Amino acid sequence: MKSIKNNASKPEKSEFIEALESLSKERRIKKEVLFSAIEAALVSAYKRNYMNASNVRVNVDRNTGEVEVVACKTVVEQVTDDQLQISLESARAIRPHYQVGDLVEVEVTPRQFGRIAAQTAKQVVVQRIREAENGAICEEYSDKESEILTAIVQRVESNKQVIVELGRTEGLLDVGQQMPGEEYHVNDRLKVYLMEVKNTTRGPQVMVSRTHPGLVKRLFELEVPEIQQGIVQIRAMAREAGFRTKMAVYSTDIQIDPVGACVGPRGTRVESVVNELRTEKIDIIKWSQDPAEYIANALNPARVISVFVSEKEKAARVVVPDNQLSLAIGKEGQNARLAAKLTGWKIDIKSQSQAEELVNDEA
Repeated sequence: MKSIKNNASKPEKSEFIEALESLSKERRIKKEVLFSAIEAALVSAYKRNYMNASNVRVNVDRNTGEVEVVACKTVVEQVTDDQLQISLESARAIRPHYQVGDLVEVEVTPRQFGRIAAQTAKQVVVQRIREAENGAICEEYSDKESEILTAIVQRVESNKQVIVELGRTEGLLDVGQQMPGEEYHVNDRLKVYLMEVKNTTRGPQVMVSRTHPGLVKRLFELEVPEIQQGIVQIRAMAREAGFRTKMAVYSTDIQIDPVGACVGPRGTRVESVVNELRTEKIDIIKWSQDPAEYIANALNPARVISVFVSEKEKAARVVVPDNQLSLAIGKEGQNARLAAKLTGWKIDIKSQSQAEELVNDEA
């Protein structure tokens, strides 16, 4: 960046002004914002390098880049502080009508101030460009919150946090947002869910996730045209990342099977999602307005004999064949837990023989 001149003025635009205008257009920063920031910084630079006067302001000529430091002084009969005061005689040499008590603006630009001004202006411009870029990144990625992005692993930190490249910026895949058992290596490509964009003192921080249920939802939206068209709707989802996801779907067209649409021909659609999630199991079930039917579907892959619901307590007792009890409950209770989370109902699962004993005891 060329130095700002503060000696002879030029009628044509200086290289500094032309560069500033070019930056203004390229970075979409208002030119006047840059000028105001430079002038404010130059006031601080003047006070720091010359004198700590509170009565100065700096003007940067918008055409030539010439810098002028102006001090506002009070007209007095006898000067006791030459930083803040000017004699009546000196004031009238500038303009004859000045009287005692008037305020006079006097140029006090130091001879060597041009070098300081150029250096300060460069620092301000660099800072403003950085702020503008950070602002643009924040705005761009804030618009992508709750969306799915393709990320490339850049590095794995010693605390196991993973830094990924997202295009114009980096994203943070925190330990709590990583799928259990999943390993990450530099240059790995993976799909991530954009949770949040934080504007920090170090710039924008983009938080991404591999465990958020929204990741599975967005993956199905990419794979299933009927979801994109709004014919098939994802009504509810429950996920234990890395292990199992249950997803309830509904079709607005009675001729289209929502489960079949998500599974795809020979299972190709659901297989694509499972591959991206590193073999996480996915149960796709049909959503229903009837709580009993919905709860029975939610316990898939177990077969259900009957469901008794209590609307008041929002609780249900489910009866399954004796040989299906462990399947209905699932490993460490996972199937039952996800079904309850999916439906929002408390679910008590009994085998057929347990249910018969219970009836006999009550009788």
